[in-house]
Amino acid sequence: MNFIPMARLLERASAAGYAVPSFCVWNAETMRTVLAVAADLKAPVIVMTGPVEFRLLSPAEMAGVARAMAEPCNIPAAFHLDHGNALSQVEACLAAGYTSVMLDYSSCPLAENVAAMRQVVALARPRGATVEGEIGHVGRVDDGTFEGGDVSNLTDPAEAAAFVAQTGIDAVAVSIGNAHGQYVGLPQLDFDRLAAIRAAVPVPLVLHGGSGTPEADLRRAISLGIAKVNVATELIAAVRESLLEQWQSRENLWAPAAQAVAMQAMGPVVEKWIRITGAAGRA
Repeated sequence: MNFIPMARLLERASAAGYAVPSFCVWNAETMRTVLAVAADLKAPVIVMTGPVEFRLLSPAEMAGVARAMAEPCNIPAAFHLDHGNALSQVEACLAAGYTSVMLDYSSCPLAENVAAMRQVVALARPRGATVEGEIGHVGRVDDGTFEGGDVSNLTDPAEAAAFVAQTGIDAVAVSIGNAHGQYVGLPQLDFDRLAAIRAAVPVPLVLHGGSGTPEADLRRAISLGIAKVNVATELIAAVRESLLEQWQSRENLWAPAAQAVAMQAMGPVVEKWIRITGAAGRA
């Protein structure tokens, strides 16, 4: 299997009323786990890496590993740069074969965000890659998460429409009460705002901070235009808790053995999100 542009996955999802889950991965084992579960469930899927994961492997190395893990899987999948933080990083990912890129300038002034995304679109279009931008700003709710800032700024529908028109991006991440990290309480999603954004914006919408969102709220958000849901915190928590339990009980002190057990803990989280988003059976 070869990775395809994310836009193709999101267009199908938007038309059929489901969302494609996008999972944070950071090595061969996590990539294989996500792709294998998606293949078993016959689901389209997005695997994503970002600046923190590049501390482990460069974009070129990540892409090489991802292609190797994807080769035996016969499902539609995209390989995405999540929350890229520099144009040079976007260029490196496109050169490596990422089929989708996001440059997150959502905390910058609007004019700077627009100018940067226009540059990304100019780089991505010749390669057929998808471009995701963010308008409004999705913050974070815990200290263990790297994406987002301390404060969220909700997306203005009119501003979102202008942002998409001025940049030519293929998908837009919105801030409607969602946040990165482990929610302390239940998120309060502004569905009226989401409906207004959907009415104003012609491209698929993206929900960051999916972990911890109640299933009913997520399904309602999908019905109002969310076509991609990012999941990271729940995956990280499942792996971390498995490793801690093994090592605190002095089981599997040999790291590869512990990692194998942790992947077994990660698999059910992937399955849960594929089913909640309605992606199962959509490949």
